[in-house]
Amino acid sequence: MKKLSLLLLATAIIVSVSAQDTTRSNSKSDRKEARRQKINNLIRQAEEGVLVYRKQSIFGVQGRSNGYGVFYELGRMKTNRKTNIYRIDITEIKHQKEEKVQNAANGFIFFGNPYIYGKVNNFYQVTLGFGQQHILGQKGNKNGVAVSAIYNGGLAIGLLRPYYLEVQDPLTSETKLIKYSSADSALFLGPTIIGGGGLGKGWGEMKMKPGAFVKTALRFDYGRFNEVVSGIEVGLSGEFYASKIPIMASQKDRQFFFQAYISFLFGRRR
Repeated sequence: MKKLSLLLLATAIIVSVSAQDTTRSNSKSDRKEARRQKINNLIRQAEEGVLVYRKQSIFGVQGRSNGYGVFYELGRMKTNRKTNIYRIDITEIKHQKEEKVQNAANGFIFFGNPYIYGKVNNFYQVTLGFGQQHILGQKGNKNGVAVSAIYNGGLAIGLLRPYYLEVQDPLTSETKLIKYSSADSALFLGPTIIGGGGLGKGWGEMKMKPGAFVKTALRFDYGRFNEVVSGIEVGLSGEFYASKIPIMASQKDRQFFFQAYISFLFGRRR
């Protein structure tokens, strides 16, 4: 009787362990099948031209109606049509009255560095923004174009770098580098300019101007594969600063800058 009880107990244990193994095996198989199904769905969506990803990193270069710049954008997809984007732009704004001049002797012998007459500051801006990308139309196929609406806004930081000129003082015949000031305005805007002061001047004297910006655009993604970002972005942006930005002498200083731009995008998704 005792041996029979032990035999029944051992059988029950074996059956229980076997059932647990079967359950564990089935659970593992279910997870593999679910993962396989998810991958198949992603592949099918990619083949159908649907943008599917978890994160995207985009670099871009942009030409603006008043300058040029570069940017980096990090996007995290929330739904099949909505992505949160975090973006930093670094740009230089040019005044519409800027015109480069090159001094010449006898009309054909050039001397001195080219310079912009009347320019008092180089104006750079850094914008840090948050926004969203909404997909308006999927690609439809691998060779299609996905169209998205982009909007973002945030902090704008203006950086003013003094513009230097090489001039000759008519009183002392001394050659020197100067920036614009009320004391040196006659030399800075006078006929004794030799040339520009070069790119190395003024970096240690930059002044910061805080502000805010908003931006809206349409993005056209024509990349053949979802893992690669290739596209064009066309949009409008505006920046407002807490104080006026002096760029050119004898011209009205502005606080608000509004421009159109076009960007060329490249990056990766995963």
